[in-house]
Amino acid sequence: MKVFCGRANPTTGAMEWLEEDENYDYHQEIARSCYADMLNDKDRNTKYFQGIRAAVSRVKERGEKAIVLDIGTGTGLLSMMAVTAGADFCYGIEVFKPMANTAVKIVEKNGFAGKIKIINKHSTEVTVGSDGDMESRANILITELFDTELIGEGALPSYEHAHKHLVQEGCEAVPHRATIYAQLVESKRMWSWNKLSPIHIQAEGVQKAIVFPPEMDVCPGAPSVCDIQLNQVPTCDFVPLSEVVPMFSIDFSKPVSRASASYTVKLKPVKVGKAQVVLSWWDIDMDPAGSIKCSLAPYWVQNTFGESPPWRDHWMQCVYFLPNEEPVTQGQSMDLTAFHDDYSVWFKLQKTTHQMKPVCVCQAHLLWNRPRFGELNDWDRTLCYFQALKKVLKPNGVCLSISDGSLLPVLAHHLGAEKVQSCPIYNISVSVPSNTLMIFMANGLEDKITILEKPPELLTPSDFEERKISLLIAEPFFSTSLLPWHNLFFWYARTALESHLTSDVTVLPQSASLHLMTVEFKDLWRIRSPCGTCEGFDMRIMDDMIKNSLDFRESREAEPHPLWEYPCRSTSDPLTVLTFDFQQAIPEHPLTEEGIISVSRCAKSHGAVLWMEYHLAPNVSISTGLVQDSNEKDYCQWTPHCKQAVYFFSSALEPNSPVAVASAVAYAVSFNPATGEVNMDFKPLI
Repeated sequence: MKVFCGRANPTTGAMEWLEEDENYDYHQEIARSCYADMLNDKDRNTKYFQGIRAAVSRVKERGEKAIVLDIGTGTGLLSMMAVTAGADFCYGIEVFKPMANTAVKIVEKNGFAGKIKIINKHSTEVTVGSDGDMESRANILITELFDTELIGEGALPSYEHAHKHLVQEGCEAVPHRATIYAQLVESKRMWSWNKLSPIHIQAEGVQKAIVFPPEMDVCPGAPSVCDIQLNQVPTCDFVPLSEVVPMFSIDFSKPVSRASASYTVKLKPVKVGKAQVVLSWWDIDMDPAGSIKCSLAPYWVQNTFGESPPWRDHWMQCVYFLPNEEPVTQGQSMDLTAFHDDYSVWFKLQKTTHQMKPVCVCQAHLLWNRPRFGELNDWDRTLCYFQALKKVLKPNGVCLSISDGSLLPVLAHHLGAEKVQSCPIYNISVSVPSNTLMIFMANGLEDKITILEKPPELLTPSDFEERKISLLIAEPFFSTSLLPWHNLFFWYARTALESHLTSDVTVLPQSASLHLMTVEFKDLWRIRSPCGTCEGFDMRIMDDMIKNSLDFRESREAEPHPLWEYPCRSTSDPLTVLTFDFQQAIPEHPLTEEGIISVSRCAKSHGAVLWMEYHLAPNVSISTGLVQDSNEKDYCQWTPHCKQAVYFFSSALEPNSPVAVASAVAYAVSFNPATGEVNMDFKPLI
């Protein structure tokens, strides 16, 4: 059966109705899931298995049958661990039907069909009794309902219901408890992801500043957690102002409440500074004694004797921004309060009963993500645009800026542009792009820069007072973009404005180029690695399921990843594959490039990375990808403000493998002007 799905094309801007198979959502869910990552997380799996064995043993020592409830069973792995450990029976609950069906197959494949019952329901809908889903209450509760924030996947409501209706009083629980930790830090880098700082420029011999409205300065920011691979943040990027402290614990073997709560810890500052950010993570004890522990603590906390902490992508660490930075004096104690509701956690640096979650009041945090804030705070990047504008600015002409929430109109005005107009493009329905207007007003430019509240294709000569555009500028940045080439929306906007441009119009950026390079990932490859066997259980059905989902479309697609968080080394030289000339309208025919990449370095190639570079003006370019290539000691450096596109090869290429020697990769990359899609194909040459 086919269904039609509507979506806004992020590159062309057009609304499209795509004919998809009825199982499209299912395939997307599986292809983008973290199942492979979790199944390949040896530390997680080993600790769970140890905790389950210990729990079953404690129940057996009391002379009881071990009846297990596994909430969120997924593949059925933890249920199979329980039966292997000696449990008499296990109920595995999985609400996602395709996953529940797969769990049934995996359980049968491993010979546990008579001991494990998979229930395709949400745990809060499960019933107990002779005619219910479970014959009796369980005395062992196993769960893996945790996300980076611990409670973001609904762990608290699920535990609350389970203790009331599904498990015995005094049951064993695996994990037994969880503890959330926090550390107060000052970090210019991380703070730049949440607050905008004034920008000082020298224009026409005068020092000028671009400032931001008070609403943005006092805004607490987005309510959602900022989850990152904190192990990739160097210690030089932050200053610890306190020791690591446990904020609160949850005992899963006892009744759990979903009610909102707060916990206050008195901190003794270890340094003078500005309190800006709370770094947070959790650990789980698999047994009551705490002898089996799975920890997410970053490298500067864990004493691993030179070894890296276990890598995982399904659980990371949390960055919480305080509502406002506050001075910290060494020796003067402070109260750090952690709050939580059903699904989220937040912090404040004072003892208070006011538990309201931070909510953005300036709209900027709703329109821009954290990397965008970092991008706008990047002085080196702003300087490139400033220098490029100085080279191409035509003071007596009409300047039009097309980007989301860009500072380019302000820069153009300060450089002496006579008439500046801004055409912001947003992915939400607003009558006025208020945060852009707020920035103009804060700089006294509301009467000097005109905001055009129309999409480019609907602009008319009257919008430009019957004049032609002589300078068309963009970063380009659009909030709808996910993959690097989605910002080519600017090219479509430029084409729609063709009749409004002067014959000698200057376009900034002049052009863009798409680059690629093959890489060996330190860890990211694990999210696409085969599951095979896990703790002795046959999980190959899961491999087939993921492969079928990835192959669901006619061609495999690149995925967006922020590679500054995922170390990799290059296995080939960077290569320019496509060039887009913004001085000209979009061509009618596809742009294509085929060639061969020499894999010249003796390492595994897990895939290809693609990124864009924008050529603003002669000798001035901006990269959304590679900043510095890798060498013998260091990994590649990537711009932290953008996600790069990663195309995973179906299997890693190993130049020195006795099975298959791949010294080169054939590639074919094409840009389809009709759809705005970049299609690619890679084949190893053996």
